[in-house]
Amino acid sequence: MTDRERTPLRDRVQAPTSLSLPAHSAGYRWRTLAPDDAPLLTGIAERMSARDHPTWSESLEEMEEELERSWFEPSTDGVLCLDTDGVAVAYGLVSMPPDPESIVRVTLAGGVDPAHRSRGLGRRLLAWQHDRARQMLASCDLALPAWVMSYAPDAAPEHGALLQRAGFEPARYFTTLECDTSAARPASALPEGVVVVDFTAELSESVRRAKNTAFADHWGSQPTGAEQWRSMIDLPTFRPDLSRIALVDDDVVGFVTTEVNEEDWARHGHSSGYIGLVGTVRPWRRRGLASALLSQVMAAYAREGLERAVLDVDAASPTGALGVYTALGFTATARDTVYRRAY
Repeated sequence: MTDRERTPLRDRVQAPTSLSLPAHSAGYRWRTLAPDDAPLLTGIAERMSARDHPTWSESLEEMEEELERSWFEPSTDGVLCLDTDGVAVAYGLVSMPPDPESIVRVTLAGGVDPAHRSRGLGRRLLAWQHDRARQMLASCDLALPAWVMSYAPDAAPEHGALLQRAGFEPARYFTTLECDTSAARPASALPEGVVVVDFTAELSESVRRAKNTAFADHWGSQPTGAEQWRSMIDLPTFRPDLSRIALVDDDVVGFVTTEVNEEDWARHGHSSGYIGLVGTVRPWRRRGLASALLSQVMAAYAREGLERAVLDVDAASPTGALGVYTALGFTATARDTVYRRAY
C-alpha cells in the first residue's frame, strides 16, 4: 500500500458535490432508475448481447436482484435513457459492495443498445457513472486502495476504446472456456480422505466461508458477504444438484457451483450449464481436487442432457486454473478485459 493509499478515501478522492443527469440530446432524454425498471434493463441487455456477448444475456431475475441489493439505491445509483418513442435504449448502474477488506471496488455496468451507438450516449453515460463512483469513494472513511472498474468484451472493442479515452486502463483478462461434456477428459481420482456431496442449504454458509478463503489471493477479490451469497444461490438458475462440495472431516475444502439458464440455450445453439465458482482452499491445491470435482460435475451435466459446460477464468490466476481447465478439454471461446481507474 502506498502512502497515498494510507489516507482515507474521503480525503483523497475529489468528487462533485451534486450530480445532474446526463445531458439530453436530440431524440433522447435521461431519467433516474426506479425499483421496477428491471424489465426495461433486461430488454436493453438482450439487445446488447447480440453485439457484445452473443451466447448469454442477463435474466430478469438477475436484473431484479441488482436493483434490490441493500447497498444499491436505484434513484441515485442508476440512470436510464429513452428515445422519443419512450423506448429504453441505454442504462447504467454504479455499485460499491459493502465491507471491503483490502480494496474498495466500484463497478460500472450497463451500456447502450447497438442501434443507438456512436451518438454520444455512451460517453455521457460513462461520465455520469464515473462521477457517481467518485462520489461513493469520497463518502468512504477507509484508508484502502480503491478501484473503479468496468468489463468490456473483446467482441465489441468500442467499449474498451470508450473506457480508455476516459482514462481507464486494461488491468486483467478473463477468458470464457467451453467443453463438450461427452468429450471431457478423465481426471485423477479424489485425494485420500475427501468426500464429495451435492450443495445443500445446510452446507451453504460453510461453502461461502471456504469461497472467501480460497479466493483471498485472487486478483481484486473481496469477501462475499451473506447477502451477496444469498442473492446467488436464491436465483432460479442456481442448481445445487449439479454443484459439488468436497469435504474432509466435515470441513469444506473445495467446491464447484453450477447455474443453468435455459434462455441462453438458443443463443448457444445447444444446451449448457455454467460453472460459476471453482475453488480449493490453499492446503488442498495441486492435489488434483479441482480436476476431480470438475469431472464429477461434467459427468452430472452429461447425465442431465447438458451438451456443454461453460466457465470464465482469470487468465493469470495464481492457482493455475487455466491449465486445469484446458487439461480437461476446455477451449477458449471469448475474452473480456477489466478496465480500471485506481484512486
